[in-house]
Amino acid sequence: MADDEQKVLDALKDAAKPMRPGEIAEATGLDSKEVSKILKNLKSADAVCTPKRCFYAHADYEKTSE
Repeated sequence: MADDEQKVLDALKDAAKPMRPGEIAEATGLDSKEVSKILKNLKSADAVCTPKRCFYAHADYEKTSE
């Protein structure tokens, strides 16, 4: 896993709530377009989930919010 992907996952885990891509970009210091690409990759790898439209959360969030 790339460093930037790990930054995004860490930001989502630390937030403990769903975040928008812009919020993730702000928290990680990454460009928002880069964050969107990373989220797409992480989603296809089932590392993140989308509990509601345009919001992303760490895959563990889905298990704890049930």
